[in-house]
Amino acid sequence: MSGAIPVVGSVDAGRPTTGPVKAERPGPFVPRIAAGVAFAVLIVVVAAVAAWPIYRSMSFLVLVVAGSLLGGGIAAVAWWRRWNAAIVAGTIAVTLLLVGVPLAVPSRLGAVPELLRGLVELGNGLVFGWKDLITVELPVGSYRNLLVPALVVFLLGTCLVLLLAWRDDSGALLSVPVALVMVSFGLFFGRTSVSAPWHIGPVTLYAPVETAIGIAGLLACLLWLAWRTHDQRIRALQRAAASSGVRISRKPTGADRRRTVLGTGMVAGALVIAVAVVPYAARGADRDVLRSAVGPDIDLSAEVSPLAQYRSLFADDRAADVLFTVEAASGTLPERVRIATLDAYDGEVFRSGGEGAVDAGRFVRVPSTLDAGAGDEIALRVEIGTWDEIWMPTAGRLQSVDFSGDRSASLADRFYYNAAAAAGVQTAGGGLAAGDSYVVHAVAPASGDLEDLKAPGGTGGVAAPDSLRAWMDAHASGSGGAELAGLVKLLRERGYLSHGLTEGESTPAWAESLGDYAFQPSASGHSLARIDTMFTRLLERESDPRAEASGNYVAAVGDDEQFAVAVALMAREIGFPSRVVLGARLATADPGLSTCDDGACRAEDLTAWTEVQSAGGDWVAIDATPQYTQSPSLDVTEQRDPENVTEVRPDSVHEVVPPDPTQEDSGSDAVDDPQAAVDLAWLWPILRVGGIALLLLALAFGPFLAIIWTKAGRRRRRRRAGAPADRVAGGWDEYVDAAVDAGRTAVPAATRSELAAAFATPAGADLARDADRAVFSPAAMSGEDAEAYWRAIDAERRELRRENGFWRGARATVSLRSLLRPLRSESGSRTRFAEKARLAERGRRRAEPVRPTP
Repeated sequence: MSGAIPVVGSVDAGRPTTGPVKAERPGPFVPRIAAGVAFAVLIVVVAAVAAWPIYRSMSFLVLVVAGSLLGGGIAAVAWWRRWNAAIVAGTIAVTLLLVGVPLAVPSRLGAVPELLRGLVELGNGLVFGWKDLITVELPVGSYRNLLVPALVVFLLGTCLVLLLAWRDDSGALLSVPVALVMVSFGLFFGRTSVSAPWHIGPVTLYAPVETAIGIAGLLACLLWLAWRTHDQRIRALQRAAASSGVRISRKPTGADRRRTVLGTGMVAGALVIAVAVVPYAARGADRDVLRSAVGPDIDLSAEVSPLAQYRSLFADDRAADVLFTVEAASGTLPERVRIATLDAYDGEVFRSGGEGAVDAGRFVRVPSTLDAGAGDEIALRVEIGTWDEIWMPTAGRLQSVDFSGDRSASLADRFYYNAAAAAGVQTAGGGLAAGDSYVVHAVAPASGDLEDLKAPGGTGGVAAPDSLRAWMDAHASGSGGAELAGLVKLLRERGYLSHGLTEGESTPAWAESLGDYAFQPSASGHSLARIDTMFTRLLERESDPRAEASGNYVAAVGDDEQFAVAVALMAREIGFPSRVVLGARLATADPGLSTCDDGACRAEDLTAWTEVQSAGGDWVAIDATPQYTQSPSLDVTEQRDPENVTEVRPDSVHEVVPPDPTQEDSGSDAVDDPQAAVDLAWLWPILRVGGIALLLLALAFGPFLAIIWTKAGRRRRRRRAGAPADRVAGGWDEYVDAAVDAGRTAVPAATRSELAAAFATPAGADLARDADRAVFSPAAMSGEDAEAYWRAIDAERRELRRENGFWRGARATVSLRSLLRPLRSESGSRTRFAEKARLAERGRRRAEPVRPTP
């Protein structure tokens, strides 16, 4: 070399150009700080949009703005003052303590006692708020302390994103996982259903909101990573220029353009696949989020059905007990108080939920308010007496409930509600207790007329007894609601009310208010066998000539337990979804029905009715209580005692003939038996889920696999070149590419010896010397020498991967630097000719004088 080349415009004249350059603390407005702030702002906006369906309140927006600004302020001070992690954590903890109640528990703002309760709820929210958030129906608003998780996400998340993004080392990359966690908060704790598809001409976009949120978060992270990589590369080149004196070109090179095009193409391809393929493939699948697997802490389908305990309410020692008292808190009282909604029937018992349920809703925690829809607003105060079950008396469609009394906090925390069934359960202390009180704010929907309803059809469920179907066929007239109304009216007229199997020595307590009542025994239960017995007796009585002569067709004896179930089964036969409701009537125009006197609901006042769903989705109540003024005819009832129906199978002996030994091989029979055909219905869901999983894996790891495959193909071509000298030249190129991927900088104009000295690997100088000998020496090289050279190259590649640890080695494996560096021909002969020409040109330049000699 003739001498050092001075740096143009980059180093002061009096400052030396060699030696380490001491890094100075950057100013507050350097591009790295501005890029980190822009990245954090984008992530906060995307995370807020993702979490908006959870809260949907102005309190949440205030929390997002305030929490993000506070987190950013803490990050700025911590970065400027060089705080360590302990000081940052302490500052965040103090900030949570100071602003937690105003931002996350606004309902506790007030006097000192309220603030202390708010601090307690803030602490509970930090620990248990995450679980509570997925057990409350959305949106939660500012309910109790459920804003605490959002405060943690936006305060702590913003602070961490900024502190990590402002770092000058590889730790800055950790800001991306933190940002993705912030965005995922709204997705994982959000709704179980996706947004409605968008139809743009012939194109349908499925789950558009969720897809847009995911794409926005991914693009923000990718853009920041791309800028960060570009900034680090520019700064590395500036440092190299300051130490070596080489001028840096400001113009983008071909490698820069190729890198930009390749990166843009990969991102665009991934986005197209994510938008077009993934939502389409998953359009029919359920969205599994955290709240999908969380419900009340009891399995209601395993609880004893309150309808099965209905008969016990009319025992002499309980019939007069006041279970609860209802009074109007504002406005007028509703006609009915609902206790339990039973929508699943297995042929034995009507219960809530479980297999065969009509309502698909779940019992979930209730936030401050629910969207109850249109109707008349009502408010009633309920005070519990001797009712000690988990089922909670409510009315209409619930908007909110305010508990009072000594257990108010526990009752509010353990109340669950099913909006589809319009029923609630109370699990605090095993259920309600005497002295509990609360105010129910609800909406009473408009009551439809049964005769005007149209049957939606397709109800399914347990098949009704043949006797019920025969009775319906004999008396059906009209269609839809009119047919059902006529059958219910006739069934009530030909039924007879009875709450007991035996009368006892005196008149039962429940019969004292019925006036001139003639006791008739009836068995409890509402199984299909019990319902079959009712309609069998009706058919027998209607076919008896004595019934027509006397005009008395009364034959079905029972109470609301059996008749409500019978009406539900008839409704399903006609095509109406149906369910049975246990509750009490506060007012009625039918004198034959019981009501709660002055709002005091006694055990004997509880009743069961049937509800059917119209084609529009509204539920209409149907009273099924039978009459008690006309007793069944004695000439029929004296011939038959009440039965606890039991299916008796007579003993029988069947002779079993052993199979013919010549026919034991049933291979041919198995082929002919249609029942033995292989059921492959399970295969399609597995293939679909597996295909979606493979597609997601391809989106995530496909670009990396493509890079690894491209590098492997390039290495294979170099290793299998024609002449041994060409293979050695290709081996040197492979060594340079491995060094570039590991973080070294390869100057294009440098010789092999200069590159080996810059890379500073153990065998670099030997590899450079052997490659120069193979390229420039006229002596032929053997294939064994080329293989030995490649073995040395492989050892150097492994050393380069291992020197910086596993993760940096993995990053070097998928690095694009070697693929995007200035490309040269891989032909060995062309390489050697080009290098000889370049060497000759360099010699000529050195031989020529700088200026003409005088």
